[in-house]
Amino acid sequence: MVIIDTTVWIDYLKGVSNKETNYLDREVARQRFGLTDLILCEILQGISDEKLFTRVLQELRKFELFETGGADLAIEAARNFRRLRQHGHTVRKTIDSLIATFCLQHEHSLLHRERDFDHFEVLLGLTVVHP
Repeated sequence: MVIIDTTVWIDYLKGVSNKETNYLDREVARQRFGLTDLILCEILQGISDEKLFTRVLQELRKFELFETGGADLAIEAARNFRRLRQHGHTVRKTIDSLIATFCLQHEHSLLHRERDFDHFEVLLGLTVVHP
């Protein structure tokens, strides 16, 4: 399973062409793609038009949606945040720690355009898709 991060979805939905959105477009019929409830929230909260909100929601529901949260994920995400900070890397957004930790726990790959995930890959073994 490849989890698609908010950074890629936003570019994809805006029609921005880059190596990540091209990969998503090219592989959508061949790969298992998904997103988490946190990613869904990040995407939808940025949409001000109600019709567009509804259309994007319908499109995203075609992919596997994983519910995250709970104490176990929160505790492990905090541990991972602390591990990275001990190595001199402070993750800028808590939600990125949660997403990366979810992928680590469930052995999902991550497609992203966010530099904070690079530290999870290098130091904690997060599997990242590099198109």
